[in-house]
Amino acid sequence: MVIGVGIIIFRLHDCHSLKGKRKVVKSIIAQLRNKFNASVAETGSNDIYQRAEVGFSLVGNDRKVINSKIDKVFNLAEALGLAEIIDTEMEIINF
Repeated sequence: MVIGVGIIIFRLHDCHSLKGKRKVVKSIIAQLRNKFNASVAETGSNDIYQRAEVGFSLVGNDRKVINSKIDKVFNLAEALGLAEIIDTEMEIINF
């Protein structure tokens, strides 16, 4: 079993309230969940309205496939254009 975990940190330039941030973050999360069938959630920076941290995980049986899917998640998050990506992290764990 292979588990891929990633974190994407976004900068939200046009958000001036937590309500505006929530709208953008929920849209990003929904699109990543639907496209990749991944577990996705906002994992940090909850009270900072111009910064969002989204974490996700994928499970499979092939390390190369999981690595490829993580790269595709990062690419889609950037292609959405809803927020600027300022940092990404990923880790692949073999069991």
